[in-house]
Amino acid sequence: MVNRHFKDTDKENFRIIYKTYVRPHLEYCIQTWSPQLQKDEAVLKTVQRRATRMVKGYEKFSYETRLKKLRIYSLERRRLRGDLIETFQILTGKEKINASKFFERADKCGGLRGHQLKLFNPRCRTTVRRNFFCSRIVVLLMNGTSCQHRLLNLHQ
Repeated sequence: MVNRHFKDTDKENFRIIYKTYVRPHLEYCIQTWSPQLQKDEAVLKTVQRRATRMVKGYEKFSYETRLKKLRIYSLERRRLRGDLIETFQILTGKEKINASKFFERADKCGGLRGHQLKLFNPRCRTTVRRNFFCSRIVVLLMNGTSCQHRLLNLHQ
């Protein structure tokens, strides 16, 4: 639909069109926010690739270059950022959700240095459980430098 109605778009109009029509569809379901299969993630990335090719004069650039020039974040970076924001809001009480239902604090282990929001990494026997929000984010946060590196390098 977008390609049919908006043939020649410039950079600023594309950003408005993309944020209004394309991105809400990409971020609608839980499968989008946490695709467990690589094929699901590839399909979503394909839609974003095709959409960024619509901008006049940007067809010849690579996908990553188009994202940088259009100042659009990759879907992976948006998922990571969204997970980190939601975790912070749950842990600090800004969301009206009981944090103990999602996370177990690591302060019970004793002898931890740093802040009081450290989380315990539960053991997961199944892949499905490993991909739940609470397990996924704890593993991500345990690799602190890796998390910062991924967030910064996933298209700055």
